Amino acid sequence: MPTYQAVLFDFFGTLTCSVQRGAAHRSTAELLGCPPHTLVDVLDRTYYERACGRHGNAEATLRWVCEQAGVHPSDDAVRSAVASRHRAVRADTRLRDEAVPTLAALRRLGLRTGVISDCTHELPEFLPQLPVAPLLDVRVFSVQVGRCKPDPALYQAACRRLDLAPADCLYVGDGGSQELTGAERAGMTAVRLAAPDLAGHMVFNADAAWSGPVLRSLDEVVGLVERVPGRADTPVPAVAVPTVTAVPAGCGLS
Repeated sequence: MPTYQAVLFDFFGTLTCSVQRGAAHRSTAELLGCPPHTLVDVLDRTYYERACGRHGNAEATLRWVCEQAGVHPSDDAVRSAVASRHRAVRADTRLRDEAVPTLAALRRLGLRTGVISDCTHELPEFLPQLPVAPLLDVRVFSVQVGRCKPDPALYQAACRRLDLAPADCLYVGDGGSQELTGAERAGMTAVRLAAPDLAGHMVFNADAAWSGPVLRSLDEVVGLVERVPGRADTPVPAVAVPTVTAVPAGCGLS
């Protein structure tokens, strides 16, 4: 029998492979008439403001970014840049090979699943087209909630939508944005995904001192939720955790 009733996942770096900005982001800067390094600097230092939806929709937010960068593109250029940025973020998003099989296995066990993600406007737009979408019972996006991890509001929103108590939920994440500490404070059990590819993953405000359970592969989650007779309370052993690259940004998709 499952130990939990639901498993909630971080998205970038957890259901996806390690994230970094790809070359497609340069096109966005060119459309805005902004040096790429200047745009990246503004995106880095304003990640949480944008991920909370503080400056409106995608177009309004990009206009605000342009103000911070000191450029004044035309309305048509901004609209084109919004579409370009959407394509760039989507291009940076590569699901883990284990993502769909893991979610499907959890569903077969009778568990509900969901995503809690710090993100800007792009992810809510393209996630419905991804193969994981039909396997998610709930999707909580910071840009829609108006808060970022580790704020309890995101975890509480997922629980309300599932009609479950936090103690019924297992949270899995790579540790960015103090998400594991936040999940525990909200009353969930949390485990860290420390897959080898995350050594190059860009994160901000990581749970660097995390001393709880650690997994090396996403598919190990399935074993956690299966109650083994006489071993239901056996802790998950910790393993060596790869060093991540800390940058002044929420993630490579910022």
